[in-house]
Amino acid sequence: MNKTILVVDDKANVRTLLREYLTEEGFRVATAENGREALFVARHEKPDLIILDIMMPEMGGYDFMRHYRKESDTPIIMLTAKLEETDKVLGLELGADDYVTKPFGMKEIVARIRAVLRRTSQAAPPANILRGGGIILNQDEHTVKVGDQFVDLTPSEFDLLGVLMSAPGRVFSRLDLLESLQGTAFEGVERTIDVHVRNLRTKIEADPSNPQRIETVFGVGYRFQTVGSEQ
Repeated sequence: MNKTILVVDDKANVRTLLREYLTEEGFRVATAENGREALFVARHEKPDLIILDIMMPEMGGYDFMRHYRKESDTPIIMLTAKLEETDKVLGLELGADDYVTKPFGMKEIVARIRAVLRRTSQAAPPANILRGGGIILNQDEHTVKVGDQFVDLTPSEFDLLGVLMSAPGRVFSRLDLLESLQGTAFEGVERTIDVHVRNLRTKIEADPSNPQRIETVFGVGYRFQTVGSEQ
């Protein structure tokens, strides 16, 4: 079955361009012209990925993510005309998985769509369960349990935690982690990893300001620690 892409943009020409091109690439495409309409469409169409403009009337992209992330972890690629790093970081903090800056090339956006879908839909091997630090990460069921509580992670947060937990004590550079999330085909902003780590800590650490599970190795990157926690 063809993957469904929801394109959310207040510009009709952008929606039409993306719909026609993505349809030619074999995707099924739904559209919405603002965040409010997108919430309705997403609940009914259940897309596999959302391409989301940020600046829109009625409900913009940031507000859409604040609402939608409470009910779904569907991958989101932001479309943004803003060049400030803080705008991109805000989107990532709200749960976006990637971003494309306008004006964009159609081949680039299709490549990014395929990369995100490939990363988030890969079948996990049987009994692919990681344990450490009081955390159980089940890649078969795509669930994370911290102590007795299940926590909701975005696809990028889940994959990042999986990479770190796969080699407890190993220090991963930001570039290592970025490539594990996006692949080596794309240039990324290493700051993206810091945002995902900060989000992860708020969900899996008892005290995010004093993390015990995901440790910062200054000047290098991050590592997953199990010392002092249930193995």
